[in-house]
Amino acid sequence: MALPVQEKNSDKLYICPMSDTPLPAKFRHQMEQQLGADYPAFIAALQQLPPVSIRINPQKAVLPTADLEPIPWCPEGFYLPERPVFTLDPLFQAGAFYVQEASSMLVSEAMRQTARLKRPLRVLDLCAAPGGKSTLLASLLNSDSLLVCNEVIRSRIPVLKENLEKWGHPNVVVSNHDPEDFKSLNGFFDVVLVDAPCSGEGLFRKDPDAMLEWSADSVVFCAARQQRILTAATPLLCDDGLLLYSTCTYNEEENGQNADWLSQHGFENIKLSLPDSWGILERTQNQVTGYQCYPHRVKGEGFFLSIFKKKQRSSPEMGVPRSFRSLKPVRNWQIKVLQPFLKNPEAFSFYVKPNEDVFALPESLSADLRMLDSALHNKGFGLEMGTFKGDDFIPSHALALSNALAENLPGIELSKEDALRYFKKENLVLNEPVKGWLLARYDGLNLGWVKGVGNRVNNYLPKEWRIRMDIKEY
Repeated sequence: MALPVQEKNSDKLYICPMSDTPLPAKFRHQMEQQLGADYPAFIAALQQLPPVSIRINPQKAVLPTADLEPIPWCPEGFYLPERPVFTLDPLFQAGAFYVQEASSMLVSEAMRQTARLKRPLRVLDLCAAPGGKSTLLASLLNSDSLLVCNEVIRSRIPVLKENLEKWGHPNVVVSNHDPEDFKSLNGFFDVVLVDAPCSGEGLFRKDPDAMLEWSADSVVFCAARQQRILTAATPLLCDDGLLLYSTCTYNEEENGQNADWLSQHGFENIKLSLPDSWGILERTQNQVTGYQCYPHRVKGEGFFLSIFKKKQRSSPEMGVPRSFRSLKPVRNWQIKVLQPFLKNPEAFSFYVKPNEDVFALPESLSADLRMLDSALHNKGFGLEMGTFKGDDFIPSHALALSNALAENLPGIELSKEDALRYFKKENLVLNEPVKGWLLARYDGLNLGWVKGVGNRVNNYLPKEWRIRMDIKEY
């Protein structure tokens, strides 16, 4: 094991082998005070390569996991022995698994212990991109629950949307709003997750560039920003609603102090029951408990989580609008075209947007979606079905990946080489002629649409999903 490298005539401590960027001196002092005798073990852990972990999509569970090491706090989570080239794995592209840092999967255990997962819930992931915890929540919730995945930074919306489309759940809303824009939805949500933007101390090993952005001033700035987000988030919860607050950092300003602030603003701190063998440290400040993952104690990065239940009375919910603002029902003949694409078509209603995109909305969520439609301007919801060009229907890529898709639709099973050629957006040549819309499949999972025109099939993978890596060497 490599030892910390001390530069001659300097107090710079370099973390090897991942980076030649020194650990900030003030951060080292902070961690020495926080960890005491455990500090050398913490520094030694930062010198190791970060573990690689994934989380299986229960709706697309085709990846063999018998030989993989499980993550104790997430039944769907597993460690990989090494990091493969995920981009060139068709199962990854099909949404069979998500590459997620193991410590952050603690949200799974927290939800299982505190949320009523068997009943329909309204859940908000307030700081959602790139979608790791959103896809985790989608797997935990029942099909009649509503999951709103919000991201304030517009440029991060495409990756959030892509990851959620791969996961395949039709009960998801993607929104692009500042937390304060949700104020007309006070009392609406049963669960709010605030995975707050933070100083990133827990990612120094995984992302050495995070060290370049760290400073004592950035910690103060992040703590204040987190408190602003929490101030906007707390009224959104219904009576007895749950708030999960998490960061990927270690310091008390962003973790314990903000958790303590919540306990003084109408929230009761909820404790979890975690086995000592997991190595997750229980940290308490002013009788408020949070759970901290350290890389020398768990096989993962730095992560903090604290859970709260709302005690204050919520504001009454707004009334339910009678219709959507800009959606119109599709025509009767179009419904007959759309229904065969879905497993349970009677569970959906069909609408068209002004740009002619057609969506299927879960009937059980109709009232909730009309309320969201009235409250939020920058959002997308429902299952994107495709578009009509005259009498012809062109199905969407999101439909191909959806768990709501009918299972009896025609398709072609591809080799790994052809599946990668599909994701390179190359047209495929088949041994026998085919005609019409087909699902390209790999290992039984849908990859997307192709359209047969004789021996050739045209590739309908969206251009923005095309992979650019050279597949010849893999």
